[in-house]
Amino acid sequence: MFDKLKAYLDSVHARDPAPRSRWEILLYPGVWALGFHRIAHWLFEAKLYFLARVVNHVSRALTAIDIHPGATIGRNFFIDHGFTVIGETAEIGDNVTIYQCVTLGGTNPANGKGGKRHPTIEDNVIIGSGAQIIGPIIVGERARVGANAVVTEDVAPGATMVGLKARSTLVPAEEWIKEFIPYGTPSDDPCEPRSDCIEKLESDLNALRAELAELKAAQARASEDASARQESLDFGRKSGTAD
Repeated sequence: MFDKLKAYLDSVHARDPAPRSRWEILLYPGVWALGFHRIAHWLFEAKLYFLARVVNHVSRALTAIDIHPGATIGRNFFIDHGFTVIGETAEIGDNVTIYQCVTLGGTNPANGKGGKRHPTIEDNVIIGSGAQIIGPIIVGERARVGANAVVTEDVAPGATMVGLKARSTLVPAEEWIKEFIPYGTPSDDPCEPRSDCIEKLESDLNALRAELAELKAAQARASEDASARQESLDFGRKSGTAD
């Protein structure tokens, strides 16, 4: 038992360099939430639903993490910081990392019946802070979900999902095979790879505005010159008539 606990704490330390010892990791709310969930899930499997909910309620009050007792969670699961919600039919594989404010949420079937309503997260997945993964979808092995992404469709193994609604981005092979990347996305690449298009559009718009201003100024000058010529002609006619 203690060997398993040590292995788990070491797996957390491998993903979070902040703690100086295993004792610090034991204070993490994510570690406590997982411990409470193991008890609640055991009670849930024994059909002691009320007691399972009591343990879940105590865990949520102490850790600000809400894991339904029915959720299935594999080995070395790590919630960094907390404020996470995991639904009843969610399934989480081994070595999964979730950052703060993530929801593994469910959808109500059209027929009103229960069933698989929450996502399945396969092994070695990283989910960035604020991400929302909704519905009975599958997030493939080693996939990464960027911060604040909203995922409502299956995610291919190794894909990186960014944006609202989330879309897949291509990840170089050398990045894909890395054991762990914090927050699920490489820090040297923009989360929105098409932002250069927006910048180009803004630049083109500014150029068009400047060109339009020049055309208006030229038109105004031409109008003033035409008026001056017309006044000169009128003055000449009047002078000729007077003579």
